[in-house]
Amino acid sequence: MKILAISGSLRQGSHNTDLLRGAAAAAPDGVDIELYHGLKEIPPYDADDDIPRNPPEAVARFKSALAEADAILISTPEYNSSIPGVLKNALDWASRPLIESPARNKPVAVLSSSTGMFGGVWAAAETRKVMGALGARTIEDTVAVPKADQRLENGVDAELLAELRSVVDALAVAVENREAARVAA
Repeated sequence: MKILAISGSLRQGSHNTDLLRGAAAAAPDGVDIELYHGLKEIPPYDADDDIPRNPPEAVARFKSALAEADAILISTPEYNSSIPGVLKNALDWASRPLIESPARNKPVAVLSSSTGMFGGVWAAAETRKVMGALGARTIEDTVAVPKADQRLENGVDAELLAELRSVVDALAVAVENREAARVAA
């Protein structure tokens, strides 16, 4: 099972990227979590450049990575009480055309962290809303890490690894349920 992990932060020392690496470390056998590294290359969304059969190369790579994944795991910081622009931009590209969105019907889990007291919960909620608009199936299981600069100062601890494992397990179950429903249909 392949899960595409997307960090909404481009920062080298990103706490959200650390969460995704922790999730990958906690993943059970048979679940491969691959971190996507190309958000920075995706150009700003412009409908004039949105040619469905010939998108910009970075957009095509992103859509292909989404299409090849069985599920999506996003970890987002919170910028001004919302989703980071770079993440929203990439998801906007992935939504076009909506009927062909590579996120459509895919199980998605959203994690968040911030240096504030609430752990990016508003950004996580906005990300879930956007993923729903893309037709993804967002699961309720999540992890929000407040004061991430302090909590993750020495890396992802055993308690947080267990929480991340729980989210990855729930995402894997969602993939299995999706496949079972497909076979039954």
